[in-house]
Amino acid sequence: MIDVQEHFYEDDPLRGHPDVRTKLKDVSYFFLGNGHIQAALQVAPSNEGTAIGLLIMDPEHLRKKRESLTMDYEYGLKNTMIRIHNGKAEETIKSESLKAEWTDECKIPVVQIQWCTASFQVSEYFYCPNRILPVLIRRVRIKNIAGRSFKMQLQTGILKKNIYKELNFSLEEEKDVYLSYRLDSSGKQVILEFAQEGAANGKAVEYWGKIASVYFGYSLIDHYFRASLFQLPAVISRTGKVDGSIWQYNREWIRDQAMMAVGLTVSGHHEIARRMLDRLLEKFVSSEGDTVDSSEKRDFDDVELDQNGVLLFAIKNYVLWTGDLEVITRNWDKISATAEFPLKDVFRHPPSGLVANRREYWERHQAHGIQTGMELANQMFVAVGLSSAAMLARLVSRESEALRWEKESHRIKQAMLDVNPYSMLDSRGFIKRRSIDGSVQEKINTLPDARLPEGVPLVSKGDHFLEPDASAALPIAMEFISSDSLISSKTLDQLEKLWNQAWEGGGYGRYHVSSEPDSPGPWPIPSLFIARAYTETGNFDKVWRVLRWLNTLPGAMAGSWFEFYGPRFAPPFPQVGIPPWTWAEMLILLIRHFLGIQPDVNFIRIRPKLLPGLERIQASLPLRDERLELEIKRNTKNREYKFRTNGIIVKSLEKEANVSYSKGKLWIEASVP
Repeated sequence: MIDVQEHFYEDDPLRGHPDVRTKLKDVSYFFLGNGHIQAALQVAPSNEGTAIGLLIMDPEHLRKKRESLTMDYEYGLKNTMIRIHNGKAEETIKSESLKAEWTDECKIPVVQIQWCTASFQVSEYFYCPNRILPVLIRRVRIKNIAGRSFKMQLQTGILKKNIYKELNFSLEEEKDVYLSYRLDSSGKQVILEFAQEGAANGKAVEYWGKIASVYFGYSLIDHYFRASLFQLPAVISRTGKVDGSIWQYNREWIRDQAMMAVGLTVSGHHEIARRMLDRLLEKFVSSEGDTVDSSEKRDFDDVELDQNGVLLFAIKNYVLWTGDLEVITRNWDKISATAEFPLKDVFRHPPSGLVANRREYWERHQAHGIQTGMELANQMFVAVGLSSAAMLARLVSRESEALRWEKESHRIKQAMLDVNPYSMLDSRGFIKRRSIDGSVQEKINTLPDARLPEGVPLVSKGDHFLEPDASAALPIAMEFISSDSLISSKTLDQLEKLWNQAWEGGGYGRYHVSSEPDSPGPWPIPSLFIARAYTETGNFDKVWRVLRWLNTLPGAMAGSWFEFYGPRFAPPFPQVGIPPWTWAEMLILLIRHFLGIQPDVNFIRIRPKLLPGLERIQASLPLRDERLELEIKRNTKNREYKFRTNGIIVKSLEKEANVSYSKGKLWIEASVP
């Protein structure tokens, strides 16, 4: 049985300077990085913690926030601020003047922060100027607004070390000061220096010019796309390492990282996606095919059976977008083992043919009351994974394996959906879990070994329900079943019970709050699962509701959201962090679902959804060493979908078209009613 102690942490947010806390009032974190250095700009406008704090980390070493290389035990991040001395005193920031946003004015990701004092207007620009060195540049543009000539001293620092520069300003004069932050060779110390300049080099500009470019013509959606496009690769190390939730776990999961690889792939970060997939197959999959979660290898009863399928799906997605078959041939033994592992007899439930153990999708286990049984997400991802493996096998001429995995995928899917005592359906649509006797596991109760703190719902009095569960949206979101089926509509009706369960302000919980072993609160990731499903069913009002809810949360300014929003018992639980998976889900929503782009072996499937409020989308995406230029616009003349392309439309249906690949740039125009 899993040792519940692995879920417990000793990081007390009340110990030390307020900056060691991840959750500060109205805080947003902007993440920058190039694989060699990782930085987060803390923007805290409500006077809790440092207003503009700079956290610098070595992305190869996963750490708590308090362990950032720029965090001082006594002063927090205070010394990392730009401080202006006018000869008599330090001038204070006017809090109402503080603004921060993403920009790409240098043709690379840049965080721009603006603020002013009584005498000066300041614009700060933070960016990584190249792709190969552990360096962050901070350009500080200072304008004299005092109405007279001025002499001032600019001061900043790291930990207890400060550096200074004297500056003379004439009336209305503007000056730039450059600062360089560099990790030393050990990755344990930051070297801060004034620099002459800090222009982005050609390789960095070239890299960012090749990835996806999408303009939705709607500021909120453009912000979400840009924030996710910039920040997802920024938190991944040069070897492919990334925290499952930054500053929270300091651990890694195949599921999370495979989905990050999907987000990286669809947005054009193909090199980083390949690096992650190679590392997952090499280090996180055993020769027998079982996978690591929370950086731990599990017994058969406790493995996360969905992870094998998620990884195979991510590899298939990468291959279809890039045409890179070398990832298959190089890793074939691990790919084959990953596909075969869930088919072991130890997992098979003979009466149903489904897979069974006692771990559920959100990682609750025996101590939380999970009985041996069949989990919906496990069945779906095993089936999806086997289908993905079959396609990969055919691409490298392994027909016998392809036939076997295709047959097993179909068998499991049919067992899930056919009318039988063990199907993953009932009158509510999809159900989460059946026990081995076929009964639906509706409730759970903890064992004494769980040792959960008082106050969490799962140890409170009363029933603790498993249904509904947000993972039931995934078969709809992934088009595992038809979006216009009765199953889809019934399932989504049930999932509406997860909105605003024990809180106000919106958002879906990951499951029924009564069975929560943590705290009540909405979660962005499952909310995006459900938004993806609603996009497929055409219920766009519900999609907008999720997107607008995200914009009400702390973190929306940067487009970097906490894992969930609610109280956190820390310790024994860790402080809440920022999961990169959220950025991947956002990119998948916007590219796979809104743009509707799904590459296949011999053609591109395009099935766009132009939500109310969006009139025109323009996109340019890397696809198999070429570019796909896509325009989606509103058809105001009639209620028909129309497609034009310089390629060949090999198949056209009411709402989609299949377009063959072509040499050179491919363009597609879609008119949507």
